[in-house]
Amino acid sequence: MGGNRHKFVAVSQRTLWEEGRTPGRLVAAQASGLALLAVLATLLLSGDLTPVFDLAFVVICVAAALAVRPRDFFVVGVLPPLLMLGTLLVLAVLVRGAIAEPGDGLIQAVVSGLAHHANALVVGYALTLLLLALRQVAAQQKLPAQAARQRRQAPEPLAPPSRPARAQRTEEGRPHKVTG
Repeated sequence: MGGNRHKFVAVSQRTLWEEGRTPGRLVAAQASGLALLAVLATLLLSGDLTPVFDLAFVVICVAAALAVRPRDFFVVGVLPPLLMLGTLLVLAVLVRGAIAEPGDGLIQAVVSGLAHHANALVVGYALTLLLLALRQVAAQQKLPAQAARQRRQAPEPLAPPSRPARAQRTEEGRPHKVTG
């Protein structure tokens, strides 16, 4: 009965910190689209930006920090303030009353929108930077461990081939093997 034994093999799965493989430009474009979708949804539901937008903004920032590939961390690292500014600028041009008084100027409307949604910006930005830092530390710690694992798994190097015996010519010109 004991013939059916299970063997457990250690499988190297990527952790949450290692999952992101999307190019930074694509992550930024997706985040912009999602932010505009969140704006559209909150405007349709209530007529102005509500805390629902703030929550969506924070979730978008976290998702961007987890989705981006490591070499594009900078793009996502500067994304939250630019995303908030761009979103509020679009709203100030198209639907000024959603973020400020309808009679306010463009710059006043953007500043008013930034003031009203500063908490979401601070939380989203802080979480983005924290997640990027954690992912960077995890990646740096994995490199030495991965190299050591590869060294352990590498097959033993083959011994250098022994040198063949030198051939010397006999007096007749034929090769003669020298031993010793």
